[in-house]
Amino acid sequence: MAPAGTTESPLRVAIVGSGPAGFYTAEHLLKQEDVAIEVDMFDRLPTPFGLVRAGVAPDHPKIKSVIRVYEKTAAREGFRFFGNVEVRPSPSGGRPDTGSRKPNQLTFDDLREHYHAVICAYGSATDRSLGIDGEDLPGSHAATEFVAWYNAHPDFADREFDLATPRVVVIGNGNVAADVARMLALTRSELEETDTADHAIDALAESGVEEIVVLGRRGPAQAAFTNPEVRELGEMVDADIVIDQAEVELDDLSREFVDSGDAGPTNTRNVEIFAGFAEREPEGKRRRIVLRFLASPVEIRGAGKVESIVIGRNELQRDEIGAVRAVDTGDREEIETGLVLRSIGYKGEGIEGLPFDERAGVIPNERGRVTDPDTGEQMLGAYAVGWIKRGPSGVIGTNKKDALETVSALLEDVAEGRVFEPRGDATADAAEKMVAEKAPDAVTFKGWQAIDEAEVGRGEPLGRPRVKFSKVEEMLEAAKAGAKT
Repeated sequence: MAPAGTTESPLRVAIVGSGPAGFYTAEHLLKQEDVAIEVDMFDRLPTPFGLVRAGVAPDHPKIKSVIRVYEKTAAREGFRFFGNVEVRPSPSGGRPDTGSRKPNQLTFDDLREHYHAVICAYGSATDRSLGIDGEDLPGSHAATEFVAWYNAHPDFADREFDLATPRVVVIGNGNVAADVARMLALTRSELEETDTADHAIDALAESGVEEIVVLGRRGPAQAAFTNPEVRELGEMVDADIVIDQAEVELDDLSREFVDSGDAGPTNTRNVEIFAGFAEREPEGKRRRIVLRFLASPVEIRGAGKVESIVIGRNELQRDEIGAVRAVDTGDREEIETGLVLRSIGYKGEGIEGLPFDERAGVIPNERGRVTDPDTGEQMLGAYAVGWIKRGPSGVIGTNKKDALETVSALLEDVAEGRVFEPRGDATADAAEKMVAEKAPDAVTFKGWQAIDEAEVGRGEPLGRPRVKFSKVEEMLEAAKAGAKT
């Protein structure tokens, strides 16, 4: 038998997840000239591109233009896409595996039948919790749910959020928190220029929200926003940006952080932008975005639903190893609100058949090689890339370098003969037959292109970039209709 990676026996790679990490991985693999490689990409949704489609704010269309790069990868010889195919997640909550298989679901072992390598690129789909009383009250949500809702993610299209409340509290000081605050403050005309989900446009435009309070547990010098995201908060058509002057006064540790240069240009510029905001007089716009720093939620209160949130005032201190931490001073403040959206980080989940670090929310790995957490030994043929490899950090472009590291590790293994031998027929035809049998409603890239064309067509009469389908059934119908033409 010819070794894997030759023309007679191409290296067969399955990529689980079709976001930026998955597509950059496919690109690095398929541009190899001295190794013959075939890539099959799987995604739980019928649509590719991960958070570029379902996470990027609708009013940031330029960021989504990276999809054109991924389309070029999809057009390469040796690439196939199978959407609407879930690779079975690990049993949750400590429940034993019943052995049952859902429709259109594969297992890791299924993939081992037909591939030399399986690369997990499915990201971090869940959120981290606050761990405070009242967090589970109706009206308390993960910002990830809200983002997915206004982006027409089919898992969240039917979610309901109390947008009749005059005040929304957003917990977090990163770009997702900024996106959420901005989306809550956009006007109808601004929303209607985007691909915001239809069900969200009316709800957001006609909401009773008057004030959006954004809480950060550390100070203005430590906020994780990028400069453009901060500036945009001060450029809203119908929302004033409000910061109390006392909120932007730097404590000694923050002043040292900035003056020493350790803060870096982004954080330093943020401090300047925040200071400029604090000097503004409100213009009396319909809504207000209020930025608060050194404030952490300690309890959410309400009789059957969220009615208020208690925040604690923090101060920055150095711990025993010299790291700066936000420490609760004991001061308390209660803010009335009917909706709390927490944006304190994403967290990954495991898939059945692979080790998983529950605490870190990642697959244990060394340079992308999946490892046994007990022995540290490599799990032959299993790799990770993107957020499920390193945790939820970086921007879209960060995944390109990250993918190169994982692909380099895989190619090193191929060159040294450390390749998993598939248990079945390692051919494209055999894998396609397996998918047809176990995931009969799989969507090919051609099927996705039909969905894409239908969505764009729905948007054209309205002057919008697209009107997204928000139900899997609608997507499958569009994909099948496209296959007939």
